[in-house]
Amino acid sequence: MVAITAVGAYAPRFRITAEEFADAWGHFQASGISEKAVPAADEDALTMGYEAATRALESADLTGEAIDWLGFASSRPPLAEEDLTARLGAMLAVSEAATRHVFTGSTRAGTRALWAGIDAVAADETTTGLVVAADAPVGEPDSELDHAAGAGSAAFVLESSGPAEIVDRAEYSRPYPGTRFRNTGEEETQGLGVTQYDRQAFTETIAGAVAALESNSNDDLEPAAAAIQAPNGKLPYRAAGAAGVGTDEIQAAATVHDLGDLGAASVPVSLASALAEGHESILGVSFGSGAGAGAFLLTVDGEVPTETALEGGDSLSYAEYLRQRGVVTSDPPAGGGAYVSVPSWRRSIPQRYRLEAGRCPECGAVTFPPEGACASCGSLDEYDFTELSGDGVVEAVTTISQGGAPPEFATQQSQSGDYAAAIVAFDVANGEETVSVPVMGTDAAPSAFVVGDRVETTIRRIYTQEGVTRYGFKIRPPHDD
Repeated sequence: MVAITAVGAYAPRFRITAEEFADAWGHFQASGISEKAVPAADEDALTMGYEAATRALESADLTGEAIDWLGFASSRPPLAEEDLTARLGAMLAVSEAATRHVFTGSTRAGTRALWAGIDAVAADETTTGLVVAADAPVGEPDSELDHAAGAGSAAFVLESSGPAEIVDRAEYSRPYPGTRFRNTGEEETQGLGVTQYDRQAFTETIAGAVAALESNSNDDLEPAAAAIQAPNGKLPYRAAGAAGVGTDEIQAAATVHDLGDLGAASVPVSLASALAEGHESILGVSFGSGAGAGAFLLTVDGEVPTETALEGGDSLSYAEYLRQRGVVTSDPPAGGGAYVSVPSWRRSIPQRYRLEAGRCPECGAVTFPPEGACASCGSLDEYDFTELSGDGVVEAVTTISQGGAPPEFATQQSQSGDYAAAIVAFDVANGEETVSVPVMGTDAAPSAFVVGDRVETTIRRIYTQEGVTRYGFKIRPPHDD
């Protein structure tokens, strides 16, 4: 047996309601969805995956160094070709020798990653796995897919034993081309829009996967909750009969009504929600266009440590939604900005991802970033490395408004609006010292950052130059506030 021993889940704070879409277009095509989550301008699948993963590790009381196997899944990763587990692993301080895999190309990618993690742990019971699924589908503006498309992520720690055991799994596929696809080089996912065809592909493959479960043939399939792929808010319920469950079981795990279609993260986030609710048996069924489905059954004996952040905070108008997506933004100013080469940026990754500082071997003063002469004693000796805690107090703050952002930040500022720029006294890990660091704010209006208030760090997109996105730490109000 392989078990889920800790869970994390995350959804962006922004929400847009069905009414906003209806006002803009005169109709809303995403059946059964009241509102959906919208990623901020500095968020993507990688940063959302980081949010879920840090929560899973916190729940498990583990650090990244404990992870032997890392899987990342998204149907729409921020880069079409790059091993994003290298960046994600560095953000989480996962060992550089850990096994890593990326899963994409289908809304089944999240459960494929989960299955691969199960196989890795089953093959070696000393392995600790971390599976991360994050997604933010995008469709043509007036399409059913875009009206439904939400954003969110979930992460699971896998070990050889624990409270939530995966006791059965199976899959099934039949060729149904055109149900949902994204052509090479295109940004938007699309489909043929033939309702009966789409519904037949969905229900037939789900029925085939569930029927193949051994527990189903033994009449043991009586889950308390069912996490079923949710392209919209009605299709999972139409597949209730095919999955052998009732609508109550689907409702018990459903997140689509408030978060939207989460693509490859749809089943993982619903599974995380069901585990957080304490259900003792859960059926999961993923669906990917093409078409195929995967089914699995969990039984839960005891409490699964879980930390979720799925509640919304800020409602968007449709115009604001288009701005956050980058559909309606101003052009970047001429003249570029401060040029930092990719090799130079790479050398600073330990500071930008994990707040690695330096302690002077002569006088003991802490410096961030750890470069140059010690500001306290002038020593040029090589620093001893230490880390800042990621928590601190705002010492000074200002608001950067339209036209005030440096050129490299202007594109993102035109999407997200005003942002806070602050000086924060960060705590030094395992000590009573602090180090003052300049940093950008996120996840809140500039007015939310007040001198004397405590803040925490997260990782977000900083800017893109030469086609390469730079990620690094920003501050936000503590997420448990």
